Amino acid sequence: MRRGTFGRTAGAVVLAALVTGCGIRTTSVPVDAGAAPSRVPCSTAEEGTPGTAARGVPVRVFLVCGSQLETVERRSPLPEGKADADPVRTARVLLTQLLAAPSESERRAGFTTAVRGPLTVGGGQRDDPAGTLRLSRQPEDLAPVALSQLVCSFAESSAGTSDRAVLLGGPGPYAPKRYRCTTELRERPESAPPTAPPPTATASAPGPVPASPPAAPTG
Repeated sequence: MRRGTFGRTAGAVVLAALVTGCGIRTTSVPVDAGAAPSRVPCSTAEEGTPGTAARGVPVRVFLVCGSQLETVERRSPLPEGKADADPVRTARVLLTQLLAAPSESERRAGFTTAVRGPLTVGGGQRDDPAGTLRLSRQPEDLAPVALSQLVCSFAESSAGTSDRAVLLGGPGPYAPKRYRCTTELRERPESAPPTAPPPTATASAPGPVPASPPAAPTG
């Protein structure tokens, strides 16, 4: 009996030494590792631009959250009905919202913005297609994520076209491009926004050829 007890005791000592040597700490109570880390919520209550009262027309902008573009509902300081009446005015309201730093609740929800100033937006030049917006910087010179935010925010508002696109150009003589806000762009805003040819004016159809007058009777 003593030999058996001694053998069991010696075996336990050797096992403990091996466990300690491997760097594993023994414990007699279960260890609670805690809950798994949760995803960033990417959701927040509707707010106005930081520092403004919650009045005016509601607007929606695209901010960055979780490496994707997500919408945030805000309110512009413009009176109801003023923003949608003018695409350029709408674009300026949206740009102001994108340039503003996210509020505290938006930051807690994981939102950021890549749009940086100085940056302004205005109407198109004389020969531009209708609905063109011109930035104070060339769109290609902006950070890809910032351009994606602008494209989706403009395209999904009255500043864009009916097919979720926006005609956007810079201050130079270069022709504007038709940028599209796609699902792929919202999921990967660091990629270049897809473009399509801008609309062109269609030539007017020729009018009807006037009929020849009847021949004068002879004889």
